[in-house]
Parts: sequence; C-alpha cells; structure tokens
Amino acid sequence: MPELPEVETVRRGLAPALVGATIERVELRRHNLRFPFPERFASRLQGRRVLDLRRRAKYLMADLDDSDSLIMHLGMSGSFRIDEETPGATHHKRDKNAAHDHVIFHLSHGKRVIYNDPRRFGYMLLIPTHGIDGDKLFRDLGVEPLSDALDGAFLARAFRGRAAPVKALLLDQRLIAGLGNIYVCEALYRARISPLRAARSLVTESGKPSAALARLPRAIKDVLKDALKAGGSSLRDHRQIDGSLGYFQHSFRVYDREGAACPTPGCKGTITRVVQSGRSTFYCPRCQK
Repeated sequence: MPELPEVETVRRGLAPALVGATIERVELRRHNLRFPFPERFASRLQGRRVLDLRRRAKYLMADLDDSDSLIMHLGMSGSFRIDEETPGATHHKRDKNAAHDHVIFHLSHGKRVIYNDPRRFGYMLLIPTHGIDGDKLFRDLGVEPLSDALDGAFLARAFRGRAAPVKALLLDQRLIAGLGNIYVCEALYRARISPLRAARSLVTESGKPSAALARLPRAIKDVLKDALKAGGSSLRDHRQIDGSLGYFQHSFRVYDREGAACPTPGCKGTITRVVQSGRSTFYCPRCQK
C-alpha cells in the first residue's frame, strides 16, 4: 500500500492540474471501487471548483467551492494520471491498462485526471470540509510525522509503559498517521533501534526519551524527506503522475535486503528478516539494539 511519500508525491503532481480548475464532468465507468460511490457522486462534483488539494495521512482531500471535500484513497494499486482532452493526443504508455480506468475527471482547462486501479481497493467519498476532523476516517488519526508535533517528548509519552515492540507502535495510525512498513524499517535502522525492542525500554524512569528515542523523530523525518525527493518507492504499483517510477527503493538500507551486509561502516552484521504481526521486518541485529 502506498505510504506517506507516495501519496504526497501524487498530491504534488496533481495539484497544478486540479487546484483552481472546475470539474466540468465526472465519468464513472463502474458503480463502485472498494465501496460504492456516494449517492449522486458525479452530479454533485459537476461544476465544482477545486480550492485546494491536501493530504492527511494516506488520504488526498480536494476541497471544493460548495464546502464539501472529495476524499480519495489509493488503496493497494490506485494511481492517477493527467491527459489532454485533445483528440489524438499522445498518452503515456500506462494507457495499455485503460480497462482499469474507473473514474475520469474532465476539467475546465481541457485536461482529464484519470484514476486507474486494477485491484479496486481504493475509494472516493464526499465529506463536508468542516466535518473532516470529526469524521470516523480521520478523528482517531495521530500526528503527521513531518510536523513539529512528532518529537522525542511525544514519543516518550506514547511509549511509556508500553510492552509492544517499537515497530508495532510506529505503525499504529492512531499515534502517527501515514507511516508504513517500509519507512518504519528504514527509520529504525537510521536511529539504530531494534524493531523488536519493547517501546517502554526507550523511555527513562522519569518519562523522558532515552538517547536512542531522541534520535528517532529525526530519523523518521529524514527518511520521509529522502523518499519524497526520490518520488517515493515503486515496488509494484506506485507511479508518479507522469507515469515515471519512484526510485527510493534503490536507496533502501535494510528493507527487502535480507542476507545483505549491513551498510553501517564497520558493522559486520547481516540484514535479517523476521515477521511481526504478519509483516516482514528487516533490520541489522548487530547495530540495532
């Protein structure tokens, strides 16, 4: 599933085409994705101008001029692309999967934003903009990992007394919204923290972050920023708006590198894979403690 860098990459690619444009028509090529479309979905969007395009966790939110917001989730395999309306225009080679083009937004400036989703795990909703924070999808989401709210003191409060492995808590969207398996593995490596370590062991008796925990917020932010610069990670389905691949997967230090030598200078460890809560975890047992 796309994680924060992939969704933010999509947002940045879509914003120039969507923000300020009017949706002249919505073409639905099926009645549902993961869930049925909202009642009168196409007609409610027709004629609406897009005021802003935001991201919260792994959701895209297009704020409209009628005080509703279009909520979009990419699911496992969803992607967007932008095409010209001009007949005969050359489209990107991803059009070979046009059978999976399920939603087409025809915009006022002569472009189309096309949503393609082979596995149809994505979904779209309409929610009043002022009610987003209280909606069931958003009300329990945690802090944004790139925000100032994520710091050592926050993690110390969240981890204090918790016996669960640190990796499990970092993946808990109620604590930190938008982190996924790839970037948690990479951030824990950069902070030199074992993903198996009990979260409470990273908090001092006085409730302050240990030296290791104090390193973690910066490690999380740095790996996310590096991934954003690379356009995200393309392991299976993720594509940027222009159809190109993200390339952060070429910079993985531990994720999906089982059996490789640890990249830490001077470390003679080997990257190990274990399974936690049904997900693969990659780390160096020698330098991550």
